[in-house]
Amino acid sequence: MIEGNEVRSLLLLGSMTEIAQIKTLEQKVEALISDKPGFFLVDIKISPSNNVRVFLDADQGITIDELVQLNRNLYKQIVESGIFPGNDFSLEVSSPGLDEPLKILRQYFKNSGKDVEVLRKDGIKTEGKLKSVNEHSVIIEEEKGKNKKKEFIEHSIPFENIKSTKIQIKF
Repeated sequence: MIEGNEVRSLLLLGSMTEIAQIKTLEQKVEALISDKPGFFLVDIKISPSNNVRVFLDADQGITIDELVQLNRNLYKQIVESGIFPGNDFSLEVSSPGLDEPLKILRQYFKNSGKDVEVLRKDGIKTEGKLKSVNEHSVIIEEEKGKNKKKEFIEHSIPFENIKSTKIQIKF
């Protein structure tokens, strides 16, 4: 799941580049979750100190116990495969959390109906309810005014114009 602004250094890390390590990890994670309907890989990040962070989610949510089990299984596979020379790595498997922006289309579908903040590439922020999603854009319903002057404005925002989208928690 490497996106343009996340392309990592092509310096060799042992015998594999970081991109090759990420591809290998993606394959291992996909194999581990293949028997878990609704689970999906969101992102994999590797820090310069080989701290591997794997972000998983599920259409109906994911439990800590499920994440712990996946972490144990993945850790064992990484050690056995020798992806990191001398097993010099740490592993964290978690769900993305509310501070992480939505990264893949499936997350947008999962969070349909929730309050979001969309930051466009031109710097404009739009807050509102994620009304609908398709492969090309999202529709955000913004609420303006109060009581009798309340109105709802729908904004169709193409994915190509979105810098980030975060879930908003309102109390």
